[in-house]
Amino acid sequence: MNMEQLLIERQIIHCDSEIMSGTPVFTGTRVPLQTFFDYLEADKGLAEFLEDFPHLRKQVFQILEITLREVLEKTGNLSARSA
Repeated sequence: MNMEQLLIERQIIHCDSEIMSGTPVFTGTRVPLQTFFDYLEADKGLAEFLEDFPHLRKQVFQILEITLREVLEKTGNLSARSA
């Protein structure tokens, strides 16, 4: 399962052709997931994203947790017990 499928399955993001023309958004909002990545890539960073979108704090930390787990699994640094 790829990252986008996992985020949709866990209801962190949502894709619907009726909402933002199918752009992946945070579930229950019209905030595109790409906005989160734009903040991370720019000078704004995570702190400013959370300041601008405090209602998305839980979803952001879920994304970071899933991403970290995926990186650790791919690098072999995640033990079988914690998987």
